[in-house]
Amino acid sequence: MIKACIFDLDGTILYTLDSMAKPGNQVLKELGLKAHPVENYRYYCGDGPDVLVKRILEDAGDKELACYDRALPLYREYFSRDMMYGVKEMPQVRETLTDLKKRGLKLAVCSNKPQEATKAIIETFYPGIFDVVIGQSQEVPRKPAPDEAWMAAEGMGVLPEECVYIGDSGTDMLTGKAAGMYTVGVLWGYRDLDELEENGADTAVFAPEDLIRLPVLDG
Repeated sequence: MIKACIFDLDGTILYTLDSMAKPGNQVLKELGLKAHPVENYRYYCGDGPDVLVKRILEDAGDKELACYDRALPLYREYFSRDMMYGVKEMPQVRETLTDLKKRGLKLAVCSNKPQEATKAIIETFYPGIFDVVIGQSQEVPRKPAPDEAWMAAEGMGVLPEECVYIGDSGTDMLTGKAAGMYTVGVLWGYRDLDELEENGADTAVFAPEDLIRLPVLDG
């Protein structure tokens, strides 16, 4: 029986591309490199800020990552100054989360954003909704390692097999599978159905309200 749902953050419960593109492009401009369109950041994000910085540098022509050691601390600094920039709720997500809570399900967030940022963003947009909020830290391997998901399950007092893992990327599907959870890919986020299925999605949904109708959550 499913007792809990674990959600990814970026692209799943919140639109966050602008908040990453702004500091990312600031860094590129400061380094004398060409900025990227905001939409490109849907492919740069998802695996933590260090990987994002590597991806934006490579696509800007720094294939050897010669600027990486300078770029990463700059990105972290600029992001921390305005982490809420352009962030907004994904449509119908709040209503879906409320419905799931009414059914008695526990809710958690697992993100590759830094822990401090993850908690601050969730407290701003969804205060009191999630039972556990976990972001990236030095003590815990980042997704797709299953550690965050296991920590979330333990924090909610449930077993991994009693959880549904919900996200918009292949990284999320790999995380859920590695943790021994049922995986749901969402198609309103940053990646496509092929990526979700190739990385182990048990099913996929087109809209947040579709989560309510999943057989695995029925009853």
